[in-house]
Amino acid sequence: MSPTRVLVLNSGSSSVKYQLLDMRDSSRLAVGLVERIGEQTSRLKHTPAGGESREREGAIADHDAALKAVAEELAKDDLGLDSPELAAIGHRVVHGGKTFTEPTVIDDAVLAEIERLIPVAPLHNPANLTGIRTAQVLRPDLPQVAVFDTAFHTTMPESAARYAIDVKTADEHRVRRYGFHGTSHAYVSRATAELLGKDPSETNVIVLHLGNGASASAVRGGRCVDTSMGLTPLEGLVMGTRSGDMDPAVIFHLMRVGGMSADEIDTLLNKKSGLIGLCGDNDMREIRRRVDEGDEQAELAFDIYIHRLKKYIGAYYAVLGRVDAVAFTAGVGENAAPVRAAALAGLEELGLAVDGERNAVRGDEARLISPEGARVAVAVVPTDEELEIATQTYALVIGSGNHT
Repeated sequence: MSPTRVLVLNSGSSSVKYQLLDMRDSSRLAVGLVERIGEQTSRLKHTPAGGESREREGAIADHDAALKAVAEELAKDDLGLDSPELAAIGHRVVHGGKTFTEPTVIDDAVLAEIERLIPVAPLHNPANLTGIRTAQVLRPDLPQVAVFDTAFHTTMPESAARYAIDVKTADEHRVRRYGFHGTSHAYVSRATAELLGKDPSETNVIVLHLGNGASASAVRGGRCVDTSMGLTPLEGLVMGTRSGDMDPAVIFHLMRVGGMSADEIDTLLNKKSGLIGLCGDNDMREIRRRVDEGDEQAELAFDIYIHRLKKYIGAYYAVLGRVDAVAFTAGVGENAAPVRAAALAGLEELGLAVDGERNAVRGDEARLISPEGARVAVAVVPTDEELEIATQTYALVIGSGNHT
């Protein structure tokens, strides 16, 4: 019998998130997080299915030590990396450029290309590479699969993917719109079609992935035709700490008039802008609390956030021509009822509306929040990026006969 387990690794610059899944029924056998890698205050939290969470604190020097610690915790539950039940390890890789359009078994050439893409993903690809290389050392005999955040968006037509700049310059420096959160957009668009009882190939969905990072996508018949993030995850919606869309000349202005360096502006736009730049908070719960108390700064931040979101909904409605559903997902999208209501307020002429009672209900299941008989369905669909990575990894490895 073929092995049925997949370990999913999401390696950040100072963290490793992981899940071990059994692909016979997509069940979680264990989930965990290692955070503050490289600090004295490192922490590992591990939760086996049906068991109590365990935590260990103390210095974890690097990703090698982190993954060894993860392996030790899994072994305590008889789920170790040496298990013959383990079919593959699936890795989240943020940027695959134009090269990687689907999940890919990792070899030296794949590693080299991921490394070559570091200039367009300097915060993410290096950490992803570290996780891959460490996992290869721990299980050199096991297939390692890269699942790319950008892959789902490679179906965008050139009219949506290209910026209107000199073609030679753009091609030489790989400047184009790649999009991110692709595993989430793929999963949610498909799950939304299932919720409607439709085939994904016949369903048009606007997906709104709203978390600290936020992105929108227009999905026609299961294929992405436009998305809000671009060359990097900075473009598009207002986010927790990122500005989203902005006149590029602001950068030149800050250099010339403000005397700011490129690195200072990079930090400003990625870490000190968005909601936190507008009102000092990037937690939507806290912002809504302040709005309810009459805080004008928080109210303005919320209004700017909603204004941008509403513009993208309208734009993608126009791109798709026919919309079957708008799906909200990720931390804010799944939990912030006021965001969902405000984003669609006034769009009734487009067939978009939210039922107040349905919208107020909280839950972990995919559900409709539009009124009965609405022309366009509005859904809340919890995302499951780890399951999507595991599913793609397992299908590739088992389908290719590449498993051990």
